[in-house]
Amino acid sequence: MRVVITGGPSSEPIDDVRLITNRSTGELGVILAQAFSQSGHDVSLFLGRLSQFRLPQAAYFDRNEDLQRMLGEMNESKSVDVVLHAAALADFQVAAVRAGNIDVGLKKIGSEHEKLSLELAPKPKVIAGLRDLFPKALIVGWKLELEGSREDLVREAAQQVKKNRTDACVINGRAFGDGFGFCTSEGLQEVFSSKPELASFLVQWAERLGGDE
Repeated sequence: MRVVITGGPSSEPIDDVRLITNRSTGELGVILAQAFSQSGHDVSLFLGRLSQFRLPQAAYFDRNEDLQRMLGEMNESKSVDVVLHAAALADFQVAAVRAGNIDVGLKKIGSEHEKLSLELAPKPKVIAGLRDLFPKALIVGWKLELEGSREDLVREAAQQVKKNRTDACVINGRAFGDGFGFCTSEGLQEVFSSKPELASFLVQWAERLGGDE
């Protein structure tokens, strides 16, 4: 199978030298890539440039737009069989930086300012365009939540699947508890205690459904 995997954090510039990112390490993306490669599949791995875990064959991105462009430039994207979208992408970008009522711009901000405020604007979701890019693929999204109940998170995962025309969603975070859950539009299907266990399941799941096609 041709498999596309995204992982690690994106980053958003505050100015020419500072940025906003998150705590994603890229470990899961690397574990997924290794699991599919070891099972004999052709893997394209896209990692956030600030990932702590890396592979020599990976391609690296900074912003969400960089990842979206790289996915769109893939040769024969319509022949991709599996997409695992595990990257921790930014929900917001910096629209303005102000010192009081003064817009200081997005160039390097001087240290003479005692107090700054950032104006954030929402970013488009990369997951929303994956079905158009990869029309025949099994597509799995990810959802991490810190607040709320497990039931709330499962419901949000099912909504993500329906809204973005994906096939499944992996959930984790404090709202879920330890480990990972695998959800479809019908709700929670499987629970895993570790990243390798999740990766092994996803290989078997993709092979089973890919074989049926």
